Amino acid sequence: MDNLNTVALKQAIIKSLKNYLEFLGNDPESEIKLVIDETQDHYLLIETGWHQNRRIYGTLIHIDIINEKIWIQHDGTEEGIANELVNLGISPQQIVLAYKTPERRQITDFAVS
Repeated sequence: MDNLNTVALKQAIIKSLKNYLEFLGNDPESEIKLVIDETQDHYLLIETGWHQNRRIYGTLIHIDIINEKIWIQHDGTEEGIANELVNLGISPQQIVLAYKTPERRQITDFAVS
């Protein structure tokens, strides 16, 4: 069973990803999909489709919950999903910027691991 902290993290992640999904809107040639695996704590926002006979496929955002912290594995946003999560009440010390090296994480306001 999830503890209250993990439940709050899941709710913030899902709310934030839904906000991005709504912000990105609909494109007739591609689709933005929200992939949620709450059992294994994986959360992704992916894009699939076609544009002028060229395949579109990519992960825009990938977040995991590991040891009761949010690990941002990939962040393809301009503003930063971490900032969105902080605005939703998540402490920066509960967010790991996993796409940065451990050395670079030390000079951010976020958790190292």
